[in-house]
Amino acid sequence: MTTTEIPTVTPSPLPPPPRRRSRVKVAIIALLSLAVLIVAAAIGFILYTGSKIERIPEAEVAALTPVASDAPRNILVVGVDTRANLPGDFENFGNPGSFAGSRTDVIMVMHFVPGRGAQLLSIPRDLRVDIPGSGTGKINAATTVGGADALIRVIQNELGIEVNNYMEIDFAGFAEIVDSLGGVTLTFENPARDTKSGFAVDAGTQVLDGEQALAYVRSRNHQELIGSSWESTKGTDIGRTRRQQEVLIALLDEAGSASNAFDLPGFVTTLAGQIRADAGLNTNVIVSLGRSAMQLRSGDIDALTLPVDITTIGGVSYVVPNAKTQPALDAFNAGDLFPR
Repeated sequence: MTTTEIPTVTPSPLPPPPRRRSRVKVAIIALLSLAVLIVAAAIGFILYTGSKIERIPEAEVAALTPVASDAPRNILVVGVDTRANLPGDFENFGNPGSFAGSRTDVIMVMHFVPGRGAQLLSIPRDLRVDIPGSGTGKINAATTVGGADALIRVIQNELGIEVNNYMEIDFAGFAEIVDSLGGVTLTFENPARDTKSGFAVDAGTQVLDGEQALAYVRSRNHQELIGSSWESTKGTDIGRTRRQQEVLIALLDEAGSASNAFDLPGFVTTLAGQIRADAGLNTNVIVSLGRSAMQLRSGDIDALTLPVDITTIGGVSYVVPNAKTQPALDAFNAGDLFPR
């Protein structure tokens, strides 16, 4: 009888378990790829944003003093009183009036120190100065005489403030910027109104939309309900500059708040599309300024309206320097806190 041998079957070895190191390696590659995509998207967004800014020819701002992109800088911010781009639904709001061309309505110099803070100096538009090629006049007439370059030269010559960049915005642009953040939050001690501009708010914390914010900063007949009567307050040019500072600082607070994180790209894009600026405000500078601005809160901004006195000369109302003017300018130029 023949014995049949049963072949021995050797089981195939099981595949080794995936090594942890391989999984970690894949995760790292995925994260690096994601980081590259995020950086590429950020660079693309910055370049796109920069391309939306209307650039001012160099010859029109030749008096600017260039500085390194990460250095402290003074930016001259000018609000232009123009009707050219005012939306149709704004025509009867804020008492805009009608005239040809444009006028300089807001003059501010912002001093940015990267990683440290900012100063904001408002210059009353009725300040009496010497305008090259025109003689003595109000500072807001400089742009009418010689454009942005004339205003830059007046500020540098008359006030001793070095100007590194120039930025210009008009009425419509201001309102759209406010609306891009969902409004601006301000607190009013008393009910306030301006019967000519249409501005009206109750006491307490209020969120103003673009039209309301525009009417507030432009109000020339500002009144507050004190007791049982409406009293005129902060209606002068000095009062207007303080309101302008108040709204600008509140806008920076809104832009830097966590609740507006998802609105920030729209805000930045809207801002870029509503301003005219010199070529020196390039991508590197925008990134540096944006990083600094997003870290700022109202307490980090030292704001002041240039101290002046109101006077009449030759039948014309001006504001002129007083004993507090030069100390304020010295503090601004040194980057020190304004004297109070």
